[in-house]
Amino acid sequence: MLFPLALFALGLGAVKHCAAEPSVPSSTVFSTYVVHERRAIEPTDWTISRRPNANKRLPLRIGLTQQNVENLESMLLAVSHPESPEYGKLWTPQQVVDAFAPSQATVTKVVGWLKDFGFSQDDIKISANKGWIQVNAQLSEVEDLLKTEYHVYQHKETGDEQLSCHEYSVPAEIKEHIDLIRPTVHFNHRPSPQSETKFKRAGGLGQPSSGVGPKQRPAQPVPPPVATVPPGLIDCDEMITPGCLRALYNVPTFNPAAADKNSYGIVEFTPQAFLGGDLDVFFSNFSPNLVGSRPNTVLIDGAVVQTTDQSFGMNGESDLDLEYAMILTNPQTVTLLQTGDLVQGAGFDNWLDAVDGSFCTFEGGDDPFQDGIYPDPAPGGFDGPESCGIVAPPFVVSTSYGQQEVTITAFSATRQCTEYGKLGLMGTTILYSSGDEGVAGRGGQCLDSQGLPTTNGIMFNPQFPASCPFVTAVGATQVNPGSTISDPEGACEQVIFSGGGFSNIFSIPDYQKSAVSTFLTDHTPPYTSAEFNTSGSRAYPDLAANGANYVVGVDGELQLVFGTSCASPVVGSFITMVNDARLAAGKGPVGFINPAIYSDTFKDAFNDITLGSNPGCNTIGFNATEGWDPVTGVGTPNVAKLIPLFLALP
Repeated sequence: MLFPLALFALGLGAVKHCAAEPSVPSSTVFSTYVVHERRAIEPTDWTISRRPNANKRLPLRIGLTQQNVENLESMLLAVSHPESPEYGKLWTPQQVVDAFAPSQATVTKVVGWLKDFGFSQDDIKISANKGWIQVNAQLSEVEDLLKTEYHVYQHKETGDEQLSCHEYSVPAEIKEHIDLIRPTVHFNHRPSPQSETKFKRAGGLGQPSSGVGPKQRPAQPVPPPVATVPPGLIDCDEMITPGCLRALYNVPTFNPAAADKNSYGIVEFTPQAFLGGDLDVFFSNFSPNLVGSRPNTVLIDGAVVQTTDQSFGMNGESDLDLEYAMILTNPQTVTLLQTGDLVQGAGFDNWLDAVDGSFCTFEGGDDPFQDGIYPDPAPGGFDGPESCGIVAPPFVVSTSYGQQEVTITAFSATRQCTEYGKLGLMGTTILYSSGDEGVAGRGGQCLDSQGLPTTNGIMFNPQFPASCPFVTAVGATQVNPGSTISDPEGACEQVIFSGGGFSNIFSIPDYQKSAVSTFLTDHTPPYTSAEFNTSGSRAYPDLAANGANYVVGVDGELQLVFGTSCASPVVGSFITMVNDARLAAGKGPVGFINPAIYSDTFKDAFNDITLGSNPGCNTIGFNATEGWDPVTGVGTPNVAKLIPLFLALP
C-alpha cells in the first residue's frame, strides 16, 4: 500500500537549532557529552515560529535501555521455529516484563546523572516496569541537561504548534543506558485531522488522503452495479472477489471450531473509518448472511468511527480491510482497533498501548509529539484516561499503514520494533503491508547521497514498520491481464508496485539469511551500495497476496482498488484460519510466523512468484524470481497446505 496514511515528514532545509554548548553544573562528574539522537530529516510544511518560554514546564521522558533486547530474536526463534523443541511455548505478559526490564544498574546510573545535575528525588519518577524515567523540569533546565536548544514550530496551514530540537546529547558514560529521550527530535506530530489540505495531499498516520492508502484505477469507469458483478471466477484478472481469493489460494471451506477462543484485529486510524452501508453493499453481493454485521469495535484514546466526512480517502481503507476480513473468516468475530481522536489522530504506539498496558504512556513508550497523549487538553480533544491495556492482544493484527524508514530515528524504530517482538513472544502475528511504490517511498521519492528523500534520488527508500524483523511484511501480486486463476500470478504491476527491499536500520535476522543469500547469489541485482544497503540488512516482504482490482464497497457503490493494503488483511484472514485449527486441537496460536514460512518444511505451502518486478528510483527495482525475492517474499499462501503444517506443530 502506499500506505494508507503514512506518517511522512519531509525536508524543510537546513536550520541551525543547537545552542552554544551550555555549561553543566560544576558538581557533575559527567564531563564529556556525545550526540545521542539527531532528527533524520527536517519536517515539511512547518516553520520555526519562536523560542519557547524558558520557564515552560516540560515532562521529559527518558527511555532506558532494556535488558535482553539483544536476545529477543533467539527468544522468538525458540518459540516460533518449527524445528525448535520449545515451539509454541508462549510467554506470559509478566514473563515479558521481567525479561526486558532495564537493569538496576541502568536505573541507578541515569537517576544518579539527574540528581547530580541538580534534580531532587521528588522531580524524578520511575515507571513500574523501570522502562522509563520522567523528569518534570523547566525547559531551560532540559536544554542545559541535553545540551540542545528547542524551538516552537508552526504548521503553515493549520497553525498547529510543535516543540522540538534538532539533536540532543548525553554524557558518554550514560549513552549506553538510554534508548531515547522525548520530547526531543521525534518530529512526527501530525497537523489536525481536520485539515482539509492534509486530507487532499499527503497526510500523516491517521490522516487519509487521495495520495496514500488503497488506490483506485485512474480514468476508468465505475465498475458495474452490484447486481451485474459476475458471480464466478472467469473475470478474476479484472475483478478480485472473495471467491477469486479462495480459488487462488486453495482455501478450504471455513467452519470455525474455536471462534470463541480465536481473535483477529484490524487497526485503523481516526478519522479513517468504515461506513456500515458500505459493508452491506459488499456483503449483499458476496455474503448476504453478513448484511447488518459489524466488527467488534474497540475505541482507543477517544477514537470515533466518524461518518461526517465520507469519501474514498476517508472510508476506502477501513471498508476494504473489514469487508474482506469479515467475509473470509465468517463467522469469526473481527475486532476493529479504532485508534485516536479527531483532534490528535494517532500513531502506532497508541494501539500498542491498548493491547499492552506495560507499554502505555509514561509506563511505556508513547511519544507526546508523535502519539496522542491523553487526557487531551486541546479544544474538542478526548479528555478521558489513556486506553492502557484495555483489550487482550488479538492473535492476528493486520495494519495497512506505515511510513518511510528515513522519517524515524533508528533508536525510535528499534524501540517500537522490540515491542512487536514482545507481542510475538506472547502469541500475536503482526502483519504490515509493504508499500505501493516498489523500491521507492511515498510519492516515488528515493534517497539522495545524504540519505534524504528527494524526487531525483537514486537510493532505494525502505518502509517501516515493514522493515522491522519482528513483523511479517506483506507484498502484492496480481492475476496478470488475460490470465485465469489457474495461471501463475505475477508481482503487482497495475496502479501500484509491491513494496520491497533492504532496511537501512535493521540487520538481517537469522531466519531469512539463507533465503536472502540465495537470492543475492543466484539472482544478483544489477545495483551497488549506491542503490541499496548491501551490508547484510533485513529484507522484505516476507510473503504476498493479491493486491490488484479488488471489488470494494465504498461510499455506497462498488469500486476497484489496489494496494498491498489489500493483501495484508487477506493474509491475516488465512492465519486466523490456521489459528482456529490449532485452538480447536488444544494448541496455541502460531504467533510470529516468519521462522516457519522461511523454513524448508513450509516451502511447498507457498506459490512461488517468478513474474514481474517492483520498479522505482528510475530502475526496474528487483525481479520476482525462484525462491524468496524482495518483491513477493516466499510467495503466496496455499492455505489448504498451510493449515496441516502448522497443525502438526506442538
